[in-house]
Amino acid sequence: MRLTDDHRDFRASVRNFVDTEVNPHVDEWEREGIFPAHELFPKAAEVGLLGIEYDPEYGGEGADHSFQMIAAEELGRCDAAGVSMAIGVQSMMATPSLARLGTHEQKQQFLAPAIAGTSVAAIGVTEPDTGSDVSRLRTRARRDGDDWVIKGRKLYITNGKQADWVCLLARTSDEGGYKGMSQIIVPTDTPGFSVARTLDKMGNRCSDTAELVLDEVRVPVANTIGEAGRGFQQQMHQFVIERMFAAYSAVGACDKALARTRQFVQEREVFGTPLATKQHVAFRLAELQSEVDLLRSHNLVVCETQLAGEDITRLASVAKLKAGRLIREVADACLQFHGGMGYIEETWTARFMRDVRLSSIGGGADEVMLQVLARLDGLPA
Repeated sequence: MRLTDDHRDFRASVRNFVDTEVNPHVDEWEREGIFPAHELFPKAAEVGLLGIEYDPEYGGEGADHSFQMIAAEELGRCDAAGVSMAIGVQSMMATPSLARLGTHEQKQQFLAPAIAGTSVAAIGVTEPDTGSDVSRLRTRARRDGDDWVIKGRKLYITNGKQADWVCLLARTSDEGGYKGMSQIIVPTDTPGFSVARTLDKMGNRCSDTAELVLDEVRVPVANTIGEAGRGFQQQMHQFVIERMFAAYSAVGACDKALARTRQFVQEREVFGTPLATKQHVAFRLAELQSEVDLLRSHNLVVCETQLAGEDITRLASVAKLKAGRLIREVADACLQFHGGMGYIEETWTARFMRDVRLSSIGGGADEVMLQVLARLDGLPA
């Protein structure tokens, strides 16, 4: 797959957004434990970041998936991963089901403001005792006339404190396991909805991650996305898109981290010569860059397959697994080659290492990716 001048122009505009609207402010946002999503998202919308593949009727760009790939790569260059993750939630995690399956009225009311950045979206799946095993989900929506009445809790919800609405996965029937779930749009100003707490995390500190409580929250049945009872299947499709955001953004993050480290080792003198002259240092950085190049090549294949309308489940699972493991290797090597300087908070390597540790957990843990791949290979995982 060859990128065009349009791709390169778009990449430059996203990079400028990251360099001017995000990176100068991340130290302050990290200290505060939150970034101002309602201020930043409209600026992201001006660059076209929040609705790249969505219908222009609702404010989207109507572009193809290759532009989404480029946007995610460049967002990976944010100096605090919490910001890129929040934008990823808005554009590739909380809204794909709505854009694909939502009614015209739903899209007008919820998707258009999300694309414009005037409303903040979140995805509500994980619960206090339900993470990777979505079949154990307990949040329940019972029908009362034309309304769903929802009761339950959601945990580890990115954008949870600032969200204007949540794409919520809840049980809407007595069927157990993976059956009888539905995706429901829940406005956060609905009576009974509350943020129980925001979580103090090891990394991604400027991303507001919350525990949500739904206590007899009443929303219209008309807020159901797609088909009632098919929520699990719809969410699995949405997860595949989420995992590609992780893989795409890992390329941008690793590229930037390795470039910064190459510059450092050429400037840092050890035993009278630049650290870069040490063969192990040079070879290890070259090896890691080659791994990043391979991941980028795989991502391009995923992108082409997505554009062809083919199933990308296997390719996306491979990409997510590799990205999570590789970015951790890159973070560890970059910190190691910075020595003691890399271990102090004022050096970018410390935050980078804390932030990227989530990559092998969120959006499908490494073990879940391996389980998916093993099953696709016919193994009894």
